[in-house]
Parts: sequence; C-alpha cells; structure tokens
Amino acid sequence: MKCGLCLAAACLTRYDGWFLAVAMCVGALAVVVKSNNHNLRGSFAKFVLLAAASPALWLAYNAAIYRNPLEFANGPYSARAIEQKNATPGFPAHPGSHDLSVAFSYFLKSAELNMAEGNWHRLWVLLLLAGTTVVLMFNRRLWPLLLLWTPLPFYMLSIAYAGVPIFLPVWWPFSFYNVRYGLQLLPLFSVTSALTVYFLLGFARNKTAKTAVVSTALILLVASYASVWHAQPVCFREAWVNSRTRIALETELATNLKKLPHNSTLLMYLGDHVGALQQAGIPLRRTINEGNHRPWKSPADSEGLWERALANPQQYVDFVVALDGDPVARDAQKQALASLVVIRTIGQPAATIYWTHGRSSDGHPR
Repeated sequence: MKCGLCLAAACLTRYDGWFLAVAMCVGALAVVVKSNNHNLRGSFAKFVLLAAASPALWLAYNAAIYRNPLEFANGPYSARAIEQKNATPGFPAHPGSHDLSVAFSYFLKSAELNMAEGNWHRLWVLLLLAGTTVVLMFNRRLWPLLLLWTPLPFYMLSIAYAGVPIFLPVWWPFSFYNVRYGLQLLPLFSVTSALTVYFLLGFARNKTAKTAVVSTALILLVASYASVWHAQPVCFREAWVNSRTRIALETELATNLKKLPHNSTLLMYLGDHVGALQQAGIPLRRTINEGNHRPWKSPADSEGLWERALANPQQYVDFVVALDGDPVARDAQKQALASLVVIRTIGQPAATIYWTHGRSSDGHPR
C-alpha cells in the first residue's frame, strides 16, 4: 500500500512515474508468481490499482476537458508539438530522434556530466557497470536495486520517439537543454559504487589492500567533487545560461508593471513570462490570460473570456502586455490602444505595455 501510494504520487508529479509504475508492477508480478502465495494476489491487485489510479485520472481529465485523452502527448503544448514548432527544415529535430543508440548515449552522457567534469566521469561509469555485475552475478536478493536503471530506457524512448531533446555542452549542438535529466541516474551511480567498494573489500585479504580500496574510492569522490566545484555543476550552468536573458526581461517588465495602478487589470499571455507578475507582486486574479480559455469548446470559443478580451481589450482590462510573437501580440485588437512603453532585452522578444483607454486626437494617451 505504501509503495502504491508513492507510485501514485510519482505519477501525479512527472510522466517518468508512469514508466516507473509499469516497471514496479512487472517486478511485483514476478514476486507474486514466484511465491505462489494466494494471499499476495489481493495485495498485488490493490498495488496495481493504486499505481494505475493517477494515470487513469489524468487520462480522464484530458478526455473531459480537451476531448482528447492524449492531449498531454499530442496536443499543442506537448513536447512533440513544441519540437515540431521549433524544428529547422533539413535538419534532424534533435540528437537521438528516431535513434535509440544515440538517445542512449546522450542520456548517459548527461548523467556522467552531472557526476564529474573532465575524464573523471569515466571511472564512475566503470563503477556503475561493476556494481551492476556484482548484483547480477553474486546476490539475487539485491536484484530489486536494478530498478534504479529505470530512467535509462524511459529517456531513451522519450528522446527517440516522444520529442524530448537533450543538448550537451560537449556534444553537438554544444548547448544546454535538459541536461538535468541525467540527475535521475545519480542514485544508481551511488548504490552501484558502494556495492563495488563493498565487494572489493570482501576480496581484500589484508589491511593494506582494504586501505587501498577505501583510499581509492575517497580519492575518486573528492576529485569528482573538486572538478564539479571548479567548473560549477552542469545543471547550475544550464539554468544560468537559459535564464539570464529571461530574468533580465522579466525584471525590467516587473519594474514597469509596479508603476501601474494597484487595482488595474491586465491582459497577458503567461506561458512564457509569468515570472514578471510574480516579481511585480500582481496576483493572477487581476489578469485575463490563456488559462481563461475553455479548452472543451472546440474548434473555437468566441464566447470565452480570453477570446472576448483579445477581440475587445478596452471592455475587459486596463492594460495589455504583449510580447512579440505571443497570442496577445498576434491576436489582440490593439488599434485603439496607447503604447506606454516598449522593453527590449538581448535574446528575448520585445515587450509592449498598452493602455486600453484610448488616445486623444493628437495621438497621445488620454
């Protein structure tokens, strides 16, 4: 029951949990079949129901709201749709697309980069393989630890067939994107390394040999930490590289939003830069955003609040925030709006704040 509840929570957190739930159910089934204990079958049924509850709930929600149970997988905000939108004609969508071997290499490399810099991570891979071999060959009771490998096939399949890219600074396209996914193999590195050291200590016949094993493990550990400390953790570098221009834009936009009247209302697309509202201390209830669209109304919802506000901003809000290329900039009727400020930052779309109460005859805001 406890394990089933944990899996249900994992499934509500990330789709990785779905794959883990399947792997755990297969493992539990093997235990039930091997034990031939009829009492376990009832517990196994409860376990499977708990593990399947969250995915079933999410599928039902998508079916009810979007009229498509797989909206999260093939809808306009899915990883596949985002990949297709950003794809460059004539070039592969991303490394590993429709290629499981390349997908395997990129995910494992992301895990290595999270462990150590330089060539130190190769030693961690050797320990990982050695620890896995120890489990497989010498202790069947430890086989459940092999479930720590579960992220590997999940991300291989996700990269190859689900439109999930991983960009690494050391491999083409020499960038940072989703490198953090490699963190999911850190428990595997930790456990298999510990098992390898434990196994070697068991073979050591004297104190000198045991001291050598422990010393080597400690040197590897310290050297790995030192290399990561010197270069900064790769996940931190990913976050910094991918957010610095965004932070600059959102900070400047928030500074201008703070100058607006305290009770004013906004029309804004929040999918990309909701952080500006957070910094400005503006609650979402004072905005009309894409969350006000009623997705169950398809193919269009002309009577929805979001659509009505785009068609006639003056009737619904005091100010309009449009970022080049977003739905507000593209679809909102801004002919009668007064532009108050245009914010431009390197690497980000320009942001314009409009006043909805029109212009005077000389073209200036009333």
